[in-house]
Amino acid sequence: MPLDWTPFVEFVSRHQRFLLMTHVRPDGDALGSELALAAALRKKGKTARSVIASDLPPRYRFLDPNATLIERFRLPGDEFRNVDAVIVVDTGTWNQIGDFGPFLKALPAPRMVIDHHRTQDDLGGLHLVDTSAEAAGRLAYEAIMALNIPLDKEMAESLFLALSTDTGWFRHSNTTGQTFELARELTMAGANPNAVYDRLYEQNPLGKLRLTGLALERLKTLENGQVAYTEVYQDDYAVTGATPPDTEDLINYPRSIEGVEVALMFMEQRGGAVKVSFRSRSKVDVDKIAEQFKGGGHRLAAGATVTGTMDQVRLRVLDAVRLAIA
Repeated sequence: MPLDWTPFVEFVSRHQRFLLMTHVRPDGDALGSELALAAALRKKGKTARSVIASDLPPRYRFLDPNATLIERFRLPGDEFRNVDAVIVVDTGTWNQIGDFGPFLKALPAPRMVIDHHRTQDDLGGLHLVDTSAEAAGRLAYEAIMALNIPLDKEMAESLFLALSTDTGWFRHSNTTGQTFELARELTMAGANPNAVYDRLYEQNPLGKLRLTGLALERLKTLENGQVAYTEVYQDDYAVTGATPPDTEDLINYPRSIEGVEVALMFMEQRGGAVKVSFRSRSKVDVDKIAEQFKGGGHRLAAGATVTGTMDQVRLRVLDAVRLAIA
């Protein structure tokens, strides 16, 4: 059921200085949605600052070549207090906004969440959530239309990035006829699909390819081939010359194995934790598995960060997956 964007329009009309935030380790959907909304708010005569609570992944630096559009948030965040409204996009959970969470809790400004994930915390304010949307970019587009702002090239390119990446370049099951209709509209408004694809998928650093090789060597299958997983360790980055954001697409390899129903990617983090990415072919709701580890996402794609060593986390997560597919 389509969202009623009237509260969003009223929210925008009541405020002037906006701070936009998305989840840590932002992907194309998060960044594209945030940038498009910020551009639209500026068209409306508002002040809008786009902020992330982790470093901008190298593959997305083309979005902000002069480092003027996306700001890095670090505590205590005093330079970001002069705002009168906050919009959080593509997430609605505290653990996904990192160090911005304590800052937001103490900030007296009203806030709004625009998201398409099922897992939600009470971040305060209004939550506009549509889990049927194939991307947060879809919701950003609807929000911009509700403001009666015509799409320009900047907004169209950001929204196309969001839409194309969260549908796996229109391959995932969340892709519908309406997805292609929106892609057409964005292209007509100035988005360049060829350029976006080239920057994202055909300009890989050598370190990323070397890391991919390690991940492929470690591929394992379980449960008669129904489960596949691989792992990345902290030491791998120095060995290969890769960086943590280079793991973004690695989950696609275990998922691509014939007969696999659930694919997992285990990524060792600093400080004694492991980030786990979950993917399901169709039968298993991996969002419910991720929620067992205080994570979440979608039925076919989810994630969680779990405290423990690689051996400990792998054992716990694989046990939960076995139960889910039994």
